[in-house]
Parts: sequence; C-alpha cells; structure tokens
Amino acid sequence: MLILQITDTHIKLPGKLAYKRVDTAAMLRACVSEVAKLDPKPDVIALTGDLVDLGRPDEYAHLKSILAPLKAPIYAIPGNHDDRDAMRQAFREDGYLPASGFLNYAVDRWPLRLIGLDTVIPMQGGGELDDERLAWLDATLGQKPSAPTVVMMHHPPFPTAIAHMDRIGLKGREGFAAVMAKHPQVQAVLCGHLHRTIQAVVGGRRATTCPSPAHQVALDLRPDGPSAFRMEPPGYMLHLWRDGALISHTAVLGEYAGPFPFFDPSGQLID
Repeated sequence: MLILQITDTHIKLPGKLAYKRVDTAAMLRACVSEVAKLDPKPDVIALTGDLVDLGRPDEYAHLKSILAPLKAPIYAIPGNHDDRDAMRQAFREDGYLPASGFLNYAVDRWPLRLIGLDTVIPMQGGGELDDERLAWLDATLGQKPSAPTVVMMHHPPFPTAIAHMDRIGLKGREGFAAVMAKHPQVQAVLCGHLHRTIQAVVGGRRATTCPSPAHQVALDLRPDGPSAFRMEPPGYMLHLWRDGALISHTAVLGEYAGPFPFFDPSGQLID
C-alpha cells in the first residue's frame, strides 16, 4: 500500500496569492502533474489539513478542480485554515466524513487502517485534542487492536522548537501520547501544519510532519524567532507499507539534473 501525503496547500480563490506572494494554486498544479507520473502510483492520497486558506466553499471547489487529475481516493482532515462545514460539504460525496460534529473517521478498506483526527479549534491557529476527541480515538483504536493503523492529524503532537509555530501547537499532547502508548498497532502519525519535515516519537509511535507543495515555514530554532516562511523547495511524502513495515520518503518537487548512473555499462564504478 502506497500513501501519498500532501499537506498545507492553502488554496485561495482563483487569481489570489497567499501573503500576496505565493501562487499556491500553481504550485499545487505542479505537484499534481509530477505525482501523476509516479510509478508505482499511490493507492490513496492523504491531505493533512490547511487545504484552503480561508475556509470558503469556492476555495474548496478550486482545490478539487486542481486535484481532479489524481484518480486515487482522497482522505482529508481539517487544519486551522479550514472550515468544518464547508469542508464537509466539499467532500460529502466521498462518503467518509461524518454528517455532523468533529471530522473524525476511520477507513478499514486498505491494508493499513486509516484514522483521521480533527484537531481544529475554530478561528484559532492552534489545535486541541480534548477529552471527547481523545476518548473517540482510544475507542476507535480499541475496536481493531490487531489492524496496522496510521493516524492522520494536522497539528503535530510534539513541540518542534520553532517557537512561533509551537505557540499555535496542539493542546492535549500528553493525553494523545497516553493513547498512543496503549495501541502498538499504530505504525505512524502523519501531520501537517509545519510546512517542513520534522520527526519525533510520541507514546512510542513515530510522528512526522510533511513539507508543503508551496511555501515552507522558516527553519529557525531561536526562542524569539519571527513568524516567517521561505520559498525552499516544495515537497510531499510517500509512505510505503510493505512486509509489515512502514517506510516514509520525502520527495522534493522541481526539475533537477539526473538521474545519473553510478556504474558504467561494464558494471564498474564510474571514476
């Protein structure tokens, strides 16, 4: 099973730039064009939040039109820039989002069980896993303790040391870690929000954030580092479930020289 993870696309209305600088729609189109050529092709696509920038229905329509060339099933979770009801309406025909309440769900049709977890606090940048959402997660994982599972959530359940992002991080991290420690079938926790690849272990489970196909949060570990982004190479992640193990790759979008051979036609290392 191959999971394509795309996160933090921040799609705006046609013609609008994010922060008056970033053409997120054009950058997502470039991402879609590149991943459409992948061999093997992804079995599923995980969108881990901040799908659009202002939570408007027209932004979701624009997003879906850009993603249309990708034929694999899409499983999306909300981020702090998303609107639950508008997102629920946009993806209603896909059948996995609940009709009301938090956008939590479980999908059991793949070799890896997929759990989507809603960490949104409406109108706030930070996220939260309160008692209700943690209880839902614990109970849902408990239903199938032998099923290898991936949990998808927008806000990472660990501090990243990027201070301005940690100030809009996740409340309830300790409770989440306690749930993870109870459920060893969780293979990984896939997150967004940070616009770059960061890894940690939470409750004995691997957790990772994914780069954006648009702008990246600046890597600045100073306690007083400003809120800023950089136009570093955009990217996405591929998570391959094979032989009982999950292998994750970060891919960089763009045109680069190569690939070049290491060995000549005779099998000798090129010197």
